[in-house]
Amino acid sequence: MTRRSLRFPVQMLPLALLCAAPALAASVEMPIRKAGLWEIHMQHEGSKLPNVAIQQCTSEAIDREFTSEFAPAAKQTCSKNDIQKTAAGYVSDSVCTVGGATVTSHAETSGDFNSAYTVKVTSHSEGGKLGTHESKMTLDAKWTGACKADQKPGDIVMPGGLKMNLGDLQKLKAMVPK
Repeated sequence: MTRRSLRFPVQMLPLALLCAAPALAASVEMPIRKAGLWEIHMQHEGSKLPNVAIQQCTSEAIDREFTSEFAPAAKQTCSKNDIQKTAAGYVSDSVCTVGGATVTSHAETSGDFNSAYTVKVTSHSEGGKLGTHESKMTLDAKWTGACKADQKPGDIVMPGGLKMNLGDLQKLKAMVPK
């Protein structure tokens, strides 16, 4: 994978996280993931984005902090923000304005948040710099054990070894198009 092909997914990660924030900020609380190292495979269907695998070191505190930090932003940017507990997991539907685009998303989450979970997201975007498009993304996450010695909760290791930390929310917010 070339360095250039890594730029787009890295730049889109904060946008994807912000679009997922409505599910995190809804009235039904999603479970907190088991602390440790999670390997997350992101597969994009019908998109020029490459499929990527990342590693994320997490803790109960960082998952709660991430949820509480993005909850106000989700309330300000989303006109619809519904989440329901189902027999298989959770279903969320949202309509948000991000980067000048209206993004309508439907997500289905299943799994136990202790060993593995899957999130299937379909979205429709209109307006903004990307124009109108449909996208489908599947995140398959698997707990792999304790975080590595050089990792701290919130660290995300991207392809090519690029490392960032979710705890530094100011940098994430600065990367999101306005």
